[in-house]
Amino acid sequence: MKKLLSGAVIALLFASLNVQAQDADKSKRPSPPATTAATLSSGALVTISYSQPSVKGRTIGKDLEPMAGQVWRTGANEATVFETNKNITVNGSALPAGKYAFFTIANGNEWTLIFNKKWNQWGAYNYKEADDALRVKTNATSGNAATEKFTITLTDAGKGQLLWGDVMVPFTLQ
Repeated sequence: MKKLLSGAVIALLFASLNVQAQDADKSKRPSPPATTAATLSSGALVTISYSQPSVKGRTIGKDLEPMAGQVWRTGANEATVFETNKNITVNGSALPAGKYAFFTIANGNEWTLIFNKKWNQWGAYNYKEADDALRVKTNATSGNAATEKFTITLTDAGKGQLLWGDVMVPFTLQ
């Protein structure tokens, strides 16, 4: 009986390690990780780490996020992480140096960009508005070509974009 129990414990241990190893290789996820970074003229290094969901023939806002009026993790899997090593402005509003969860709310063409102090979250399930460091508004436009994989771009000139489907959400960093 002891041998059987010991064998079961060892099998469970190996199964657990295998699951952890698979999760550690995030590149194999259906929404793989991506990072974009820029060094602004002020010398601030801004890095955004996120996961890239794909449209796969679905309708954004109906079959997959972002749903109108709801907080979205701005990607997939863990909350998107926005980090800056110096104080910056986002669309003219001050954001202190630090690490933030980057959430968004889509309301038609008006989008709210949210920088939340609780950066280490899964999705937006534990999001609390009270933890927001900054909220800014921006207006989305239709992009020229559909973007299959959700993509965030940054330039050293401080121009940022969220691209997915036929939507482009611009923001400016200084």
